[in-house]
Amino acid sequence: MPGVTSDLDLALHLADVADGITASRFRARDLSVDRKPDRTPVTDADLAVEDAVREVLAEHRPDDVVAGEERGGTAGEGRAWVLDPIDGTKNFLRGVPVWATLIALVDGGRPQVGVISAPALGKRWWAATGAGAWCRTGAAEPERISVSGVREPADAYVSTTHLGTWVEHHSREAYLRLVDACWENRAFGDFWQHCLVAEGVIDIAAEPIVNPWDVAAAQVLVTEAGGSFTDLTGAPRYDGGSALSTNGHLHARALSLLER
Repeated sequence: MPGVTSDLDLALHLADVADGITASRFRARDLSVDRKPDRTPVTDADLAVEDAVREVLAEHRPDDVVAGEERGGTAGEGRAWVLDPIDGTKNFLRGVPVWATLIALVDGGRPQVGVISAPALGKRWWAATGAGAWCRTGAAEPERISVSGVREPADAYVSTTHLGTWVEHHSREAYLRLVDACWENRAFGDFWQHCLVAEGVIDIAAEPIVNPWDVAAAQVLVTEAGGSFTDLTGAPRYDGGSALSTNGHLHARALSLLER
């Protein structure tokens, strides 16, 4: 792997490996789909990506822990690679192009490197602590990205993943308070909404239920873009079970509106 010297270089290479698998299996007529115990779907591509990424990490970072959605593992206080082979599996298996591979390096309990690669959208986002947040579209040169300057909820664009999860995991009424306070709302969902916050395209993304692998890469991306990322209690963590990313200016107000 020429040029792969840093953790970020390695993470970008892992994304290349993942893209080679997911792009070939997207909309494949022989795609295999099973249900996990929690009734969420898993495809043969999910498993193939995580296995391939783990194989590369075993060679190049053999002392690091790996925690993935499909094969398990837990990130502690040391170095751990946190993987979501396909975030947006339901989109992937239905042929909707909004899905991505998420790769994060967590050290000391904080994400330090994050890569989000969405080949069907022709987009890749990445960040490393102290190095800023970046995005590349297609074959264009990478561009440094930053959050918006919107300061009032009435001017803000907000997104979530699925309204139904607010009923089960937090409060539908609380989310609707946030929606009513904002200018516009959509459900871009999953990784994409956090990337859009980092790009300054939208201003708030809120999720009442997430797993660590869903948002570890997003946390470092949003914060390096100048935004704020916490769980719904306001704790700046990726493993708190919920997620709120904003441009920073709107964070306190969004948290107050989302209180149960």
